Amino acid sequence: MREIREPTSKFIKIRCPKCKNEQITFGKSSIEVKCLVCNKQLVASTGGKSRIKARILEVLD
Repeated sequence: MREIREPTSKFIKIRCPKCKNEQITFGKSSIEVKCLVCNKQLVASTGGKSRIKARILEVLD
């Protein structure tokens, strides 16, 4: 039997530094993520782990 590994990527809850809106995004996002309220860029894609430009509130399992 082969052992199934757990994924290393998680969903994260972040807060926009401009308008304080909270939203959930993927930790290894392949696209840039903008705030749904003020349109400020919160996450930049780097090809692997994302560069997060907002405050991380919680890592969701």
